[in-house]
Amino acid sequence: MAEVSVAADIEETARIAPARIRYLGEGDYVTRRYVSQGAEMNTGDYFDYDCVVRDGMPMRDHFALDVHGFTIATHQSAIADFHDRPSVDTLYLEEVEELVTRLCGASRTAAQGWMIRTSSDLSARAKEKVAGYQHTGGIQPPAGEAHVDYNEATGSRAAARIYADRYPDGPGYKRYICFSLWRTFSPGPQDWPLAVCDGRTVTNEETASNTLFVVDEFPVGDALTAPVDGEDQMIAATIFKHRDRHRWWYFSNMTASDVLLFKFQDSDHSVTWRCPHTAFHDTSFADAKARTSIEVRCIAYFE
Repeated sequence: MAEVSVAADIEETARIAPARIRYLGEGDYVTRRYVSQGAEMNTGDYFDYDCVVRDGMPMRDHFALDVHGFTIATHQSAIADFHDRPSVDTLYLEEVEELVTRLCGASRTAAQGWMIRTSSDLSARAKEKVAGYQHTGGIQPPAGEAHVDYNEATGSRAAARIYADRYPDGPGYKRYICFSLWRTFSPGPQDWPLAVCDGRTVTNEETASNTLFVVDEFPVGDALTAPVDGEDQMIAATIFKHRDRHRWWYFSNMTASDVLLFKFQDSDHSVTWRCPHTAFHDTSFADAKARTSIEVRCIAYFE
């Protein structure tokens, strides 16, 4: 894809925050993501690049899912405490399904797992011994690198599997979109907010797949990258190498009534169909506070 200007005039008026965004290096690597309780790690070499992140909050109504790959909306949740797991497992997931269906115009939405992330110190939690760790419903650090949670094969398989499980009598779907619905519930401004990249500014040329391994303890040495049978059929994310054309945005001072909806994968490639994202350290506010947020993965179906 030829590089083209995607900026509207209003975008050139945005306040800019300096950022260092982590990308995969240009070499050839076995790329894997290992996650355990309170900690995550990647194989491969990653490097921090000086970037700018534009503040979209003053022009929040400008951003559209099928144009940028993300949108921000207002939603008042009935959840008083997002650390109350039973309430999140039932009421909040129902809220998310209704909200995402409305925001994207789908026939219905199936919510999947959720995760709380915080920039507070999780070192003690990461040292706790666990057995049978499940990568949902817990507390993890903010995302550390530019990524999309699914690659295309993962998204397609997930959409088919979840539709069959949730809607066995459904008519089938013509289109699906894998989403994340993200909100912070800590006071602003947040020290490590989420940045989202205009999906029109990325191409397949700078991507790699990153296989997910959920483990009780991280492997060490050669075991990190040793061959694994069937790895090409496992859940994998898409990670990115740095390109100057990538155009990053965030929404400063988000509150618990603000929700950020962004695409992991849209089966319709005639529109903007994915949105890289990552946390970044926002130094543009002197009074920034630790960020705590909740994200819900979901798949919207157009029948």
